[in-house]
Amino acid sequence: MTHSRLPFDAVVFDFDGTLAELVIDFTVMKEMVAREAAVRLPDPPPADGLPALEYAARLAARIREASPAQAAAFEAAVARGIRDQEVASAAAARLFPATKAALTRLADAGTKVGVITRNCRAAVLTVFPDLTAYAGVLLARDDARRVKPDPGHLLDALAALGADPARALMVGDHPMDIATGRAAGTRTAGVASGRTPLAELARHSPDYLAPDVGALVEMLAH
Repeated sequence: MTHSRLPFDAVVFDFDGTLAELVIDFTVMKEMVAREAAVRLPDPPPADGLPALEYAARLAARIREASPAQAAAFEAAVARGIRDQEVASAAAARLFPATKAALTRLADAGTKVGVITRNCRAAVLTVFPDLTAYAGVLLARDDARRVKPDPGHLLDALAALGADPARALMVGDHPMDIATGRAAGTRTAGVASGRTPLAELARHSPDYLAPDVGALVEMLAH
């Protein structure tokens, strides 16, 4: 196998907050999930810090105890609501200025590039319609068998790239991305271009820390 001229044969990126502006309002998303649950479940519990997808899964399990049919209806309504919010948010989002140049620099050095995200494919491609010209694989939520923090999301992307986790780097703007990379056996990088400050990312001990993707790739090149 021919190795990259940079330290890694493959770099896999999160999307929102890492390669593009993070404009999704997750509080509003979880409020929608709670409203849909309240139609079918008396006094649904609060999210208590859970992300929207995990909160919806917890509520679906509670509803399923009383009615599998109602749980299925809840899951379908929530899936529509989440996708609608993601696509609407994508219309207001932009790639970060350094994104395309950073991905091109990796590819020019022989490094394979992938993107994994809990967002839906339609939203990602709204923001980055020519993504496939810059990345060898995109595994959005609707493409993935499992979504991060399950390491399978990252491992499936690396398998599609033909890359060994031991020679790969996972990059993201959230502690979840660092945990996903660590669980998959890759090195990890935190970028403070989303809503998590650099100091908070540092608490999770990634192998690399940078203010944004451009600065990270510059760091890898030296």
